[in-house]
Amino acid sequence: MSPGPVLQLKDGCAVLSGTWTLAALVPRLAVLQGDLAAAAAGAASWDLTAVSHLDSAAATLLWRTWGGAHPASLAASEAQRHILDRVAALPPEAPPPVRPRRSPVTLLGRVVLRILHNLYGLVALFGQLLLDGLHLARHPGEIPWKEFSANLYKAGAQALPVSALVGFLIGITISYLSALQLKTFGADLFIVNILGISIIRELGPVLVAVLVAGRSGSAMTAQIGVMRVTEEIDALATMGISRTVRIILPKVVALTLAMPLLVLWTSAVALVGGMAAAYLQLDLSPGYFIDTLPRAVPVANLVIGLAKGAVFGFAIALVACHFGLHVRPNTESLSAYTTTAVVTAITTVIVVDALFAVFTRQVGMPQL
Repeated sequence: MSPGPVLQLKDGCAVLSGTWTLAALVPRLAVLQGDLAAAAAGAASWDLTAVSHLDSAAATLLWRTWGGAHPASLAASEAQRHILDRVAALPPEAPPPVRPRRSPVTLLGRVVLRILHNLYGLVALFGQLLLDGLHLARHPGEIPWKEFSANLYKAGAQALPVSALVGFLIGITISYLSALQLKTFGADLFIVNILGISIIRELGPVLVAVLVAGRSGSAMTAQIGVMRVTEEIDALATMGISRTVRIILPKVVALTLAMPLLVLWTSAVALVGGMAAAYLQLDLSPGYFIDTLPRAVPVANLVIGLAKGAVFGFAIALVACHFGLHVRPNTESLSAYTTTAVVTAITTVIVVDALFAVFTRQVGMPQL
């Protein structure tokens, strides 16, 4: 058995002997690195002729000890010099990867293409839901009633407490802040108009949509994404069961029907909170508030608010299911698509609300 790596200093010359290979270096690497550094500082010449075996790992260690240059005096065999020359020809470090610079036009193009791709997926999913609806209309026995009722309970009934709490607090806040301004101008009675129009027509539907997007929308995306990760959706396809009929359609229909009810519930609770704050701040009796509300807020505003709720619910469910179906089979993709679904759903709600405001600007507004 060949001896391990040996280093000796003799009259200013570093003499190496034994086996200088990776397997022999590893057990004594820390000690050898210190001895080599000390030898490089005190030796003017190096002698490798007594080395029985020299591989590229040991040659790399020597080359780094010499500071990337041959020593002034080096005694080595032809094979050893060849190994050292090969190590010397290697670059000192791997060059960092060159990241291509992307122009603003390229980045904008990527964003536009991604938006168009998602829009195409949403339209395709909507078309598939229409076809499934026609199929179920011809075959009522295949309607997934259990899935529909379960989603209606989760997205609607279980959201009542949190939506009521938030609506009540929002109603109190708006009424309190409005009362401070109305007192200044002596227009206390207009608190009913402000609360009625703002809550029933705008804040109620948008507030519920944001809550549902963060609560039910994220849950839908995560549920479908987990089914993608665990290959449950592929199992449904293998058994010949339509994923849109059993998974997507019940969620979309349930949330579309639940949202107007949630909007009505939240708006009513918010008006109760605003009425309580108005009584405390402006001394307006609840009887006056309830009697004035129908005259101050035409019924068309309630219809617009409920219509917004239905459209918001459909949009949130469609976006959530779309991104859930695109989750790749890994946990990182699941979290990323869930976040994207919530952000996209809230953005869609704001855009749709703006369109409602433009097309219904003359509807339901009291004439002075």
